[in-house]
Amino acid sequence: MLLTAFGGLMWLLYTAMLVLAVVALVMAALFRDDAYRAADKKTKGFWLIILGVTVAVNLLIPMLFLQLAGLVATIVFRRRLSALSRRSGGRAGPYNGGR
Repeated sequence: MLLTAFGGLMWLLYTAMLVLAVVALVMAALFRDDAYRAADKKTKGFWLIILGVTVAVNLLIPMLFLQLAGLVATIVFRRRLSALSRRSGGRAGPYNGGR
């Protein structure tokens, strides 16, 4: 019974990491190129590749340490560029410097 509960917990953890990675990938695809330049962060292509690999690892390779590395990349992306989204009024459009 304890192993069944642990298996259910791990499945829930894997699913949550996959959902976070997919949401971050969609966000990365929706942000415009100038948003990345305004935030002085890596390019849009860089983040699309990193987050795409994260989604692929979560779907195809059930190894926790690889999934945790992808989770770190997802969290870094969301923290860096979500502030930009809030400053631009929630839109993924161009950043105008808060004007």
